[in-house]
Amino acid sequence: MTRKLLPYDRRPYRDCVGCALFDRRGLVFAGKRVDDDGGHWQMPQGGIDKGETPRAAALRELHEEVGTDRAEVIGEIDRWLGYDLPPDIADRVWGGRYRGQRQRWFALRFTGNDRDIVLHGSGPNHHPEFAEWRWMKLGALAAAAIAFKRDIYVQVAADFARFAKPAR
Repeated sequence: MTRKLLPYDRRPYRDCVGCALFDRRGLVFAGKRVDDDGGHWQMPQGGIDKGETPRAAALRELHEEVGTDRAEVIGEIDRWLGYDLPPDIADRVWGGRYRGQRQRWFALRFTGNDRDIVLHGSGPNHHPEFAEWRWMKLGALAAAAIAFKRDIYVQVAADFARFAKPAR
């Protein structure tokens, strides 16, 4: 039985979190998705589970996608930021239930070292999200991201610019 999709413009947004993980130099973690052959980079992000706070979701997603819990929350954007998926992608992901995502963003300071980042994925039924990773300048990430996420990354860079400098 095929499920009928809502028209694209009537679909809700998926509640989600984003994680800007800063190292001691003020660079931000960027990963290349395993399912993206376009060479785009992104920060960790993921859905908020039922009954979970956005902050708890950010810490869980960081552990699942980056393989580390060596981070502390140092900032948060206190509003939802949203983006629309292109319609052809929206029809394929999350069962076609959503038009895009609305995200709460957290800045985190990485307290470990590069060996503490393990991309193999963790948690039940979790598969690796990223094929590779690197530290990048926060302001350069928007240009390296997939087109439909660029506006969000510009907003995140503006809000978190104060963290994009060496830690004391």
